[in-house]
Amino acid sequence: MAPNKRVFLLPAALASALLLSACGGSPEGSGGPAGDGAAPSAEFNSADVMFAQMMIPHHEQALEMAELAEGRSGPEVGDLAERIEEAQGPEIEQLTAMLDEWGEPVEAEMDHEMDGMLTEEQLADLEAADGDAFDELFLEQMIEHHEGAVEMAQTQLDEGVNAEATELATAVVEAQEAEISEMRGLLGEPSEAPASEDASGAGGGHSGH
Repeated sequence: MAPNKRVFLLPAALASALLLSACGGSPEGSGGPAGDGAAPSAEFNSADVMFAQMMIPHHEQALEMAELAEGRSGPEVGDLAERIEEAQGPEIEQLTAMLDEWGEPVEAEMDHEMDGMLTEEQLADLEAADGDAFDELFLEQMIEHHEGAVEMAQTQLDEGVNAEATELATAVVEAQEAEISEMRGLLGEPSEAPASEDASGAGGGHSGH
């Protein structure tokens, strides 16, 4: 065929260069190893895919928890639950669109549990609670849930290469650390310094963002 003939007539050095380019010689930046599935490109790698695939069900459970606040919670927890829904609903849509653009499935088999995810029994306990008991349980569970999301987002910042995924991970860390501080305050607990401040050597006891 004609295309093969043209390649055959190219000088050996140029043909070798073209072969290397065709084999994906683009830089991967500071991303992690290729891992499972498709090899990383300059646009995304396996860490980016894992972040999106894990954060979607994690956010979905947060929405499920927030929806339970309607008719059960006090005004402060109810307001917080509404803000969680308003923030994480669009993020789920963004994460889904990213995976679609990368040609990756939204759902993936995972051989480990996601940090901060509630069990069915814990969700049932939350659904059965009301009033002050609901507020306390919601805050305790959502703090743990948020801490898991922050940990996943930090992994994305350490290992991912996709700019949009990294920007979203940064937003998750900032927003959810602030909400963790807010929830600790509602529980009457002392606030803890965010992980980002701990890493930079800042003192503890900061009130968050």
